[in-house]
Amino acid sequence: MSKVPGWLGRVGAELTRMGERLEERRSEGAVDADGDLPDAVAPPESVPPPPSYAPAVSARPDPVAAIPWGMRVAAEAGWRLLVLAGTLWVLMRVISAVQLVVLAFVAALLVTAMLQPTVSRLRRLGLPRGLATAVTAILGFVVMGLVGWFVVWQVMENLDNLSDRVRDGIEELKRWLLDSPFHVTESQINDIAENLSDTIGTNTEEITSAGLQGVTVMVEVLTGILLAMFSTLFLLYDGKRVWQWVLKLVPSQARPGVAGAGPRAWRTLTAYVRGTVIVALIDAIFIGLGIYFLDVPLAVPLAVFIFLFAFIPLVGAVVSGALAVVVALVTQGVFTALMVLVVVLAVQQLEGHVLQPFILGRAVRVHPLAVVLAVACGGLVAGIGGAVVAVPLVAVTNTVVGYLSVYGREQALRHSPPPHGSTSLDAAAAPEQPPAPEGQQ
Repeated sequence: MSKVPGWLGRVGAELTRMGERLEERRSEGAVDADGDLPDAVAPPESVPPPPSYAPAVSARPDPVAAIPWGMRVAAEAGWRLLVLAGTLWVLMRVISAVQLVVLAFVAALLVTAMLQPTVSRLRRLGLPRGLATAVTAILGFVVMGLVGWFVVWQVMENLDNLSDRVRDGIEELKRWLLDSPFHVTESQINDIAENLSDTIGTNTEEITSAGLQGVTVMVEVLTGILLAMFSTLFLLYDGKRVWQWVLKLVPSQARPGVAGAGPRAWRTLTAYVRGTVIVALIDAIFIGLGIYFLDVPLAVPLAVFIFLFAFIPLVGAVVSGALAVVVALVTQGVFTALMVLVVVLAVQQLEGHVLQPFILGRAVRVHPLAVVLAVACGGLVAGIGGAVVAVPLVAVTNTVVGYLSVYGREQALRHSPPPHGSTSLDAAAAPEQPPAPEGQQ
């Protein structure tokens, strides 16, 4: 029994030494308290340099930094332009799908701009809004209907006489070609006539289908006229509420600018329509009088056509003048046609250099290149209707963009932080400059 405590003591001492050895081994394989790796896995103190025959490899730059600045700007602008072009394409597709409705509404806007001052005058005279709108709309539609009826009546009344005059004019033109220095023979003229007859005979189906298509076009025109009349009536009566409803669709941050641009755009449209009506009326009166005194048939219908075609800038004057010259040529001969051409050119020069600058003034300022491009694009997109509404659309857009540009600069200056530091001291010390005279502003 006396040997048991000694044996237990030796066993305990041996277990203690084994625990100490385990702790030593564990500490050798772990990271010390300073964060250094143990000696067994510590990295070497220095890396040997590469051999002299190894090729030099430069570090690759960031891909964004490797692209030139101009190319990055072009790419940023390019994808934005693509998005804008896609938006415009979708918008044009939608407009093409509802082309009749769009043209009718734009025509209603033009007629409303012409009739709105009359409604305002009747309101100032004491008439209620509904009665003033009804009187103005009825008078306007009656006048336009009478003009159309008068043109059709004059054409139908003079159609037989005109056909005889045209036949005589063609015979006179044929004799003039035979006696002219162009060496045109009668057989060549007969061949041209026969070719025209054969073309008409062989394309009878196309002509018939064109006639049926013309009936469809007439139905669409009548539908567009009815839509324009109803739209004009409601715009005259409730145009202010329509504009207030449109403003609700605009984001709140942009609403003040759009609300200020709207009345200015409407004034521009009103000035354009009224000025164009006055200029067209003067053109029709003077050219019509010249045609009448030259004894050209259908003088009054031609004057009405000149009035209507004057709403198509540049192109309308050329087409209506050419029509008057052709009618004079086939009915009265070459000399009368030349005199009609002189009258048309003289009136158009008076219009371009005196009437339009004086009547339209600064209310509608559109560059002639913009007018030509607008008329061409409007004609390609929507035919004659597109050519008519292209120029007022460009004029209104020019007014809106100019106002929003000035409004944006004023808002930026108004919300810019006030000067501080040395800048504020310089601003306070700077003397006020006297205003410049009116001629130097």
